[in-house]
Amino acid sequence: MIKHFIYLVSIVLLLGNAHRGIAQSTTNELYINTIASKDSLYSKTFEEQKQFWVQLPENYNPNSSEKYPVVYILDGKVLLKNLETVYENYLGHYLPHMILVGISNQTNRTRDLTTSQIKMRHGAKFNQDTGGAEKFTKYIENELIPYIDKTYPTTNYRTLIGHSYAGLFTINMLINHNSFFKNYIAIDPSLDWDNQKLLKQAQEKLVSENFKEKSLFVSMSAEQLHMWDETVTVDNLTKNTSEFTLFPRSIVAFSNFVESHKESGLNFAWNVYPEDLHMTVPLPSMRDGLVFLFNWFQFKNPPKYNNPETTVEELTELLNKQEKIYAKNFGYSVPPMIEELFNGYGYMNMQMGAPKKAKLFFEMGVKYYPKSANSYDSLAEYYESQNDIPNAIKYVSKAYDLSGNKSYKERLKRLQTEK
Repeated sequence: MIKHFIYLVSIVLLLGNAHRGIAQSTTNELYINTIASKDSLYSKTFEEQKQFWVQLPENYNPNSSEKYPVVYILDGKVLLKNLETVYENYLGHYLPHMILVGISNQTNRTRDLTTSQIKMRHGAKFNQDTGGAEKFTKYIENELIPYIDKTYPTTNYRTLIGHSYAGLFTINMLINHNSFFKNYIAIDPSLDWDNQKLLKQAQEKLVSENFKEKSLFVSMSAEQLHMWDETVTVDNLTKNTSEFTLFPRSIVAFSNFVESHKESGLNFAWNVYPEDLHMTVPLPSMRDGLVFLFNWFQFKNPPKYNNPETTVEELTELLNKQEKIYAKNFGYSVPPMIEELFNGYGYMNMQMGAPKKAKLFFEMGVKYYPKSANSYDSLAEYYESQNDIPNAIKYVSKAYDLSGNKSYKERLKRLQTEK
């Protein structure tokens, strides 16, 4: 645990150094976007304008060819902030740079997210419009995703997140429409809907169909066990057959079924949050869900990156292995580190008096992020620290060519006088 803590502290310091390095050189070339922007499209499916929100990665550069995985979250106006919080705190070691899309469910939420029409719920008449999930799925698959892919630099590696009715919708997407999304997070999903109709359908399909390339994380808040009876726990839940426990019993039944049917190939995990309510459970669920879904993204042998005794050759081998892991899971070539970490490890090794290691990370940054002025600037700073002024001039010139930033031009003048 102590080693793990030291490593996490090191990562925080690295990211801090990386961002300081960026700030020292220029604030223009990264096009940092810390607030999700509102966008919209006209939906032929609904014959109306549909709104959504898009959060671009902070390293987004319109001049770069880099593309990003996408996380779509239902109830985006309410839950996108939670997703941003998790993403920003776990970026780097746990999560890659990604585009976040918040899907609007402000109007007709029950209609759009429920999977079948009902007239009764919890023993009473249910007068809301229901059962529009297929139509909403058509909008997402045929209109929203194509628009996002056309407008923003995306890859086809997609994750879908939904809470409550949207959790029901998310599992329905996995079971019945799983060609568009790789990963799914269903938070307190309403699997009790329509006498557990989707739960029963899922149990059939998980036996008869292959879900090997898919991953699902399911969560449940303890509040849902029984709102009126604190003696009901996960352990004795199945003994209580009242209407009040149908919601949690459905989630537990689904999760236990998936765990007992490994032949489906579904990569699966679930968790119960004993201290959370239905409306507080999304935040921890997103954290645990994304860390689970991207477990393979985490560095292998992380202490070696910080160990002064690790050689350049060993570091090169680690990075090569990491790149292969990413390519296998994403399905396309991806750098073995995000740019900020190449930068951070480079500056860390400079400070530790390990110039060969510093050079390795800075050169990797330039190799994998050739359109980043900041990567060239960092490599230039390395050469300047080694009194290699010609190479420092070379890479500052490249940074200036890419960005046109005046700070690089001024630095060039200073270096040329030193030459």
